[in-house]
This record gives sequence, structure tokens and C-alpha cells, in this order.
Amino acid sequence: MVAEKSNEQIKKNEDKLDVLKSTQVVIHKALERLGYPEEVYELLKEPLRMLTVKIPVRMDDGSVKIFTGFRAQHNDSVGPTKGGIRFHPNVTEKEVKALSIWMSLKCGIVDLPYGGGKGGIICDPREMSFRELERLSRGYVRAISQIVGPTKDIPAPDVFTNSQIMAWMMDEYSRIDEFNSPGFITGKPLVLGGSHGRESATAKGVTICIREAAKKRDIEIQGAKVVVQGFGNAGSYLAKFMHDAGAKVVGISDAYGGLYDANGLDIDYLLDRRDSFGTVTKLFNNTITNKELLELECDILVPAAIENQITEENAHNIRAKIVVEAANGPTTIEGTQILTDRGILLVPDVLASAGGVTVSYFEWVQNNQGYYWTEEEVEEKLEKVMVKSFNSVYDTSQNRRVDMRLAAYMVGARKMAEASRFRGWI
Repeated sequence: MVAEKSNEQIKKNEDKLDVLKSTQVVIHKALERLGYPEEVYELLKEPLRMLTVKIPVRMDDGSVKIFTGFRAQHNDSVGPTKGGIRFHPNVTEKEVKALSIWMSLKCGIVDLPYGGGKGGIICDPREMSFRELERLSRGYVRAISQIVGPTKDIPAPDVFTNSQIMAWMMDEYSRIDEFNSPGFITGKPLVLGGSHGRESATAKGVTICIREAAKKRDIEIQGAKVVVQGFGNAGSYLAKFMHDAGAKVVGISDAYGGLYDANGLDIDYLLDRRDSFGTVTKLFNNTITNKELLELECDILVPAAIENQITEENAHNIRAKIVVEAANGPTTIEGTQILTDRGILLVPDVLASAGGVTVSYFEWVQNNQGYYWTEEEVEEKLEKVMVKSFNSVYDTSQNRRVDMRLAAYMVGARKMAEASRFRGWI
């Protein structure tokens, strides 16, 4: 009997950390609040398409290794699907499905003519050579080429992928298509049709959301204490932006631990010394754990690493006034409820990290029209989109008396639901 109870408890705990199930719970609530019938939820709770592929790669030692890859296309009622490709040893089908749903919601929140897509390959790029990564990147494009394209599904960078990998993928797709297709993928190098501001776009969007959230809580950015969990692309740019804005970045972390200084860390020094995977803490002896970092006293906490970092186990110990999610799914449903009940303003991932897909859209538009904007033009357009989107979600939260996550899901899901209804799907 004890074993049965124990197994039941384990199952409950696993369900709480299941990003797909937790996403479906919030979408269901959002659609109910909006008054949509059950069939709308049935349509939106899973991707319309999910492709699993096997990618044989000749390794540098002459052996052939078979990698598993995924591509999810959540909903294309609004327009082509859009979303990143991650290279990570812990990629799962469920995670890719959930991420594609989040991309749909992001696109709805910032009002882009896209649905959500997502891709991933189970691999550890930290243990692969440059040429092995190129062969894997090209092999993945060949495997998914029939369902992607500038008017079907447009990939982009994600965890452990970058502009070089996007360049290889674009080149491979252009060979298959027998036509130069820069609009097939975003996050490319500038010389291949990339956009100014794309690399720092996610962090720039998060920075705008932090500024707007701080206004709501009467917190001055100048001198505010900020903690950033994660020092990869989003986390490192964000730490730099906050440091430059006059905030005190008192804590940062990477996969190996965290650094803390009550007087503010020297962010420029850390950026100079981090490696290509965003790790820097191994150079220091007096590190703290990620658990300790999340529970530091601060004004603004930014989880910019991985999923399920703030849960019912530690949400009571969070000492920030504002939590802004730069990572995908860093706070569980239970964690969200606890933070909201404690009066902590939580800006959800689907809003805060939408700067990346927004500038990806700008890149795609520039590719399609063959006319390219300056960095100032890109930043100006991003500013308008993010401020409008933040206010839309915040106002929905206040008017409907719901937390910011549910409000964001309501704003994000409405466009897909309406497009599906007009198409006659539901």
C-alpha cells in the first residue's frame, strides 16, 4: 500500500514538471475564460504535425552515428509556423511539442502572422567537432525539407545553436531548392541576409519588459538589484543591458554554479572570460548553487536558463519583487500560483522572451522584400511591439483579475482560435 502511494506521489510530481501537460492546463483555462467551446482546446492542445527523423552522420573517426531529430508545427491557421531548433542531449518529443505551443502563443501576443513551430536534435554539441556539427545540421535539413520553407515553416536558433548553424542549414536548403532561399531560416549571419539586432533580440525584449514591469511597481532601474539565472545568449546580453542601464547585477549563474556580489558583479569582466557555451563560473572558487542564486534578495529575478526552476518547493523562498521569465517554462503552475499569492509580479516567458521571434519576423520580412533596415530601425520597431504587447497582457490581467501568465495565454490563444474559426476548421 505504501509503495502504491509512493508511486502515485511520484506520478503526481512528474505531471507537475511535465511542460506539455502544464501548458495544456493553462491553455484550457485561457480558452474557457474566453468562452470558446471544447473543440477549440482539442485543436490547440497538441501540434497539428509532429515529425520524428533519424539523421545518420559520419563522425570524424569514420564511424556513423544515428541522431534523432524532431520538428513540431503547432498551428498554421494564422500563417507559416515559426520556431527555433535546439541541439541538446535532453531534447524530448514532449518538450518540442510544448515549445511549439509556446511559440504560437508568443506570435499571438506580439501579433505576428505566424503559428508556432519548434525543432530539436538529441545530441551534445559540446562533445562534437565543428565538421560533425555541420554534417548534423545539413542532415537535419535534408530530413525535414519537405515540410519547411519560407511560406511553410521557418526555423531559427535556439539552445546550443547559432548563426553559423543557421548558415549551414540555409545553404543546404538552398541546394535542395536549387534557389537561394534566405527567408527559409532566421538568425543568419548579416552577410547572408541576417538582421541587425537579431542576436540580442530576446534579451532586448526581456529588458523592455523589465522596464515596463518596474514602472508598475515603482522600482527605479538605476540601482535596482538584479539576479540573472543563466549566462548563455539571452542571460549574458540581459546582464549587460541591465548593467549598462545602471542596475546592480548582484548574481549570475551557468550550468556549473552561480556568482554573487552584493555590490554588483563586473559584467564586462565576466563576458570577456565566458566560453562559447556561456560558462564562466568554473574560473571561480567562491561559487554558490543555482538554488541559492534563485533565493537571493533582489528587486528583479530573471530565470534565463531551463524549465522548472521555480516550483512549489522553492517559490515561498523567492525574495524578488518582480520575476521576469527569459527562459522557456522556468516556473511551474504551482510556482506561479505561490508567487502571485505573495504579490510578486510575474512576467511570463511567452511575453518576456518574444523579442527573439519578433526580430526573426523582421528578418523574414527584410529577406522577402530584399530591403534591409538599420539597427536603430530594428530597435525602434521592437520597442513599439514589446511595449504594446506588455500593456495588452497587463491590462488583460488587471481587467480579468487573473495572473499575468493566464492573461498572456488568453491574448496569445485568441488569434489562433479566431483564425481557425474563420477558416472553418472549428
